[in-house]
Amino acid sequence: MHAAPVRAHALPSVTTALRAVESLLLSSGQRTARRNAWNAVLEDRRRAKDRVEAEHVLQAVAAHRS
Repeated sequence: MHAAPVRAHALPSVTTALRAVESLLLSSGQRTARRNAWNAVLEDRRRAKDRVEAEHVLQAVAAHRS
């Protein structure tokens, strides 16, 4: 009985495949704009999370003083 052949190259990840399609469909400026927009979304989410955490801390301090 023979062992299954081992692949020399791993299959590309979904992210790699999407980036390849993106590079074919979008110009360099469009790719940069899309990535900048996505980074802005991630930063907004981080700031929103920080605001919620700060609000919880302030509420806990206010409750402790009451």
